[in-house]
Amino acid sequence: MKVVIAGAGRLGCQIAQVLGAARNDVTLIEADDDVADGLADRLPARLLAGDACEPSVLEEAGALTADLVIATTGEDEDNLVICLLAKRQFAAPRVVARINDTENTWLFDQRWGVDAAVPAATPLISLIEEATSATDTVALLRLSKAGVNVIETTIGPRSRAVGRVLADIPVPAGTVVAAVIRDGEPTAPAAELRLQPGDELLLVSHSATEKEVHTAFQ
Repeated sequence: MKVVIAGAGRLGCQIAQVLGAARNDVTLIEADDDVADGLADRLPARLLAGDACEPSVLEEAGALTADLVIATTGEDEDNLVICLLAKRQFAAPRVVARINDTENTWLFDQRWGVDAAVPAATPLISLIEEATSATDTVALLRLSKAGVNVIETTIGPRSRAVGRVLADIPVPAGTVVAAVIRDGEPTAPAAELRLQPGDELLLVSHSATEKEVHTAFQ
């Protein structure tokens, strides 16, 4: 699946990490050049610096052939413009938008090219389920095309994983840590990375259940 994501904030990066880890072709657009440069080698996605409200930038990102366009910037006005361009100019099959201000919810509909809109507070897993529901690539976050599940777990203050390095934590067979998100920033899951309370882990597994993954880290 080819995905274009506008906005490399916490949410945009998390979505890029999950979908990229599942071997989707992901391009992440970020208006801030420094932010884009800083993320270039930290995500399984192509980083493109530019304003996604500009048709030329969306075209460079691959919107003409994208299966899914997701607008996750921090500005509702920008997200609406991006969705309208994606649907009307580039005929994207599915367009999803983040709603930052709930008072603007009424705007996010087909008139603006929005197929699905989700509030900013929506959990990552729920957002991805909503975003990909029409592509038949993810069903309840079971990545059938890739043959894997993506499972999210958070390290609590009393988790036995606190203070331990990733290499010392036995994960279920067929399971790998795809990313560790710390303070809103994705971190490469190096073997020597020492886990801290609040770390969010995204794991990819062929066979493990959510309970088995949570047990390993909690």
